Amino acid sequence: MRPGTVQVERNPENVRAFLVDLCTPAELEAMADRWKVVPLLLEGVPYREIHDRTLVSVTTIGRVARTLERGAGGYGLAIEHLPRPKRRSA
Repeated sequence: MRPGTVQVERNPENVRAFLVDLCTPAELEAMADRWKVVPLLLEGVPYREIHDRTLVSVTTIGRVARTLERGAGGYGLAIEHLPRPKRRSA
């Protein structure tokens, strides 16, 4: 797929429908696994601990880490648009 052929849709249900139609169940699971480890990597959690928490392979975790360091910045853009957890007052 060439860049620019798909517009980013802001409606989560439309994005979900598009991805379900576009991807196989195995591809969806692989994307979910990758996305699951991104916040943990950004927090500096060691690969083995990420694996223990998520059951995602260390190889996949390494690939995601490499993409975070040298990729096109897509993970970072997506993380910026996630709602921030509310902080509790002391």
